[in-house]
Amino acid sequence: MSLLQVRGLEAYYGDFQALFGIDFEVYEGEIVAVIGANGAGKSTFLRSIAGQIAGRSESVIFGGQAMGDWPSHQVVREGISMVPEGRRLFPSLSVEENLKMGTFAKRSGPWTLSRVYQLFPVLQEKAKVPSTTLSGGQQQMVAIGRALMSNPKLLLCDEISLGLAPSVIKDIYTAVPAICAEGTAVVLVEQDIDMALQASRRYYCFMHGRVSLTGESSLGEKSEISAAYFGTEASAA
Repeated sequence: MSLLQVRGLEAYYGDFQALFGIDFEVYEGEIVAVIGANGAGKSTFLRSIAGQIAGRSESVIFGGQAMGDWPSHQVVREGISMVPEGRRLFPSLSVEENLKMGTFAKRSGPWTLSRVYQLFPVLQEKAKVPSTTLSGGQQQMVAIGRALMSNPKLLLCDEISLGLAPSVIKDIYTAVPAICAEGTAVVLVEQDIDMALQASRRYYCFMHGRVSLTGESSLGEKSEISAAYFGTEASAA
């Protein structure tokens, strides 16, 4: 069953148009990747779904409800949570306090402190220390855990591998199937094409604020994806 439907989504920053007629769909329990170069509109797309950029109500349908013009706090209460690029933890709070900030929506579900600690055991060891003392990878785990604490039906992940060591990226991506196993669908925004295709069932490639290609991740042709990612001229150069 379709969990999220995006139809003709447009997004603006003042007079500047960042997204042009995006069509997109996510099914329950599915992992979908959004790939594209810097400036392609990937983060703007997630922000639009998360209620940080208002659009037409009917451009975002979630669980059968039109919510393209809802504010972000209402979107979270409905069951969409985002792991933002750069993590954006609260520097004055401990690891555990940061995680508990995700519970404000008061949604019931499987994700509790103990369940997050099972997913990322190192966070339990660091529970009482300031989040600023953690490594980049550990901070990313806190950001993911905080989002899960709202018990979302849909988790939006914006560049969760950015700036991390390969071994840490592997640990984080290993957790994604476990998140889906609890009934949460995941949208992964990712610049690394190989990582995105390995982790997802389907993909959408963005270029200049438009969907340039979409398909099954296991069937993706590298040359075709490269052309859609960089543009035909860039891929032929």
